[in-house]
Amino acid sequence: MRMRDSKELKEHGLKATVPRLKILELMEQSKIRHFSAEDIYRYLLKSNVELGLATVYRVLTQFESAGIVIRHNFEEGHSVFELAGDEHHDHIVCVRCGKVEEFHDNEIEQRQNVIAKKLGFELTDHNLNMYGLCPSCKQDYQ
Repeated sequence: MRMRDSKELKEHGLKATVPRLKILELMEQSKIRHFSAEDIYRYLLKSNVELGLATVYRVLTQFESAGIVIRHNFEEGHSVFELAGDEHHDHIVCVRCGKVEEFHDNEIEQRQNVIAKKLGFELTDHNLNMYGLCPSCKQDYQ
């Protein structure tokens, strides 16, 4: 994933404000790929960056409109955000702990295209989210 900077923000019609730059920096540098607004708020507080939760929500909404982040609603009423990337991927989500794993499978991609074509559609985009128990929760469940 490439670093986003003030120039790129401007290309998306956004000013390079401190809140925007701090949120982008966090999302770019973290090993975590999917953040709720509350996650970002807590991480920034731990880093002594004082932003209000409303500001975090507002910036994420602006980033979504600009195509910088993608919003996912894996759980009912709970949004998470990830940086928009160049490579398509799908998700599998633990229904117990909320852990999200990304994956790409060429067979699934090809099958979706076959189904769309069979139904007379030209596939322009898709979202595949699978749900189950992660290895840790599965072990605790048994």
